[in-house]
Amino acid sequence: MNEQEQSLSVKTFLNKVLTGTAQGTIIALIPNAVLSAILTYFTGNPYIVMIIQAAVIFQLATPLIIGGLIAKQFNFDPMRIMVVAGATFVGSGVIKFNPDAEAYIGAGTGDVINIMITASVAVLLALWIKDKFGSSSIIFLPIVVGVGAGFVGMLLYPYVTLITTAIGGMINNFTNLQPIIMSILISMSFAALIISPITTVGIGLAIGLSGISAGAAAMGVAATTVCLVVNSWKVNESGITLAIALGGMKMMMPNLFRKPIILLPCLFTAIISAIPVALFNISGTPQSAGFGLVGLVGPLASLDAGLNILLLLVSWFLVPIAASFVGQILFEKVLKLYDRQEVFQYFG
Repeated sequence: MNEQEQSLSVKTFLNKVLTGTAQGTIIALIPNAVLSAILTYFTGNPYIVMIIQAAVIFQLATPLIIGGLIAKQFNFDPMRIMVVAGATFVGSGVIKFNPDAEAYIGAGTGDVINIMITASVAVLLALWIKDKFGSSSIIFLPIVVGVGAGFVGMLLYPYVTLITTAIGGMINNFTNLQPIIMSILISMSFAALIISPITTVGIGLAIGLSGISAGAAAMGVAATTVCLVVNSWKVNESGITLAIALGGMKMMMPNLFRKPIILLPCLFTAIISAIPVALFNISGTPQSAGFGLVGLVGPLASLDAGLNILLLLVSWFLVPIAASFVGQILFEKVLKLYDRQEVFQYFG
């Protein structure tokens, strides 16, 4: 271990965890998001089905990828990187034992908060142990750090997921309000959550958002996507902006923690974009609620629910794009609340 690893501040440690999480999320989720949208119309071909399945299985490795990239942020050697990655995979909740089937079942991506906690425990253990095991590290490091931190993550998982459930329950209560207000509140909630450690897909499924509620949730995710793309266009390299457009909104988690004002234009866009949801009865499903424009899941769900093509283009694209540009001019140029270069430059 080098001197930098021995004298980490809490802020530096958190930034490294957030950066690794942001990078890992985009790497793990993009393939399935893109391929499932493109190939879903060709499922009559068995090889296409296998490609889709491969993308889903790759997505199951989300905690593994995030854990490895978090460890890389601390300049760990290859063995420690893989041990931290393995521990994170174990504690993420992506694989659970099903006593009825007497088998281990994999589903989803795991709980992002618990992924970060488990990876942090594994990293701290690895930093504390250093080279204490000597030549026996290859035996004891996987046991103590890999299984040990993974076990801690498994113990914490049921309690950490209560956070997601609680937030989801609060959002679900918005459905009891007046339609336009409801749509705005849900849209704003998901617009903020998509660049936080909370998984919007998990919340959508956990609380069973459907109908206009699901449409508003998906629109909130879409609003943040468009806002980030518009503001990132001349600030970041084209690859970063493209990754955000394809579903990598959580890449901006470090920005959220360092520059919380990034939420202001995102929420503004979400408010404006939510109005057509109520006016045109834009609906969705629990599965589409957390995706937004990723893989065109949100727009296609609203199309299946009866929204015509013209209103789809206006609601999902024209309104969020226009709102994003208005917000950019209002908050940066007129009110001078922030510098886009500082707030939207990718910190990964």
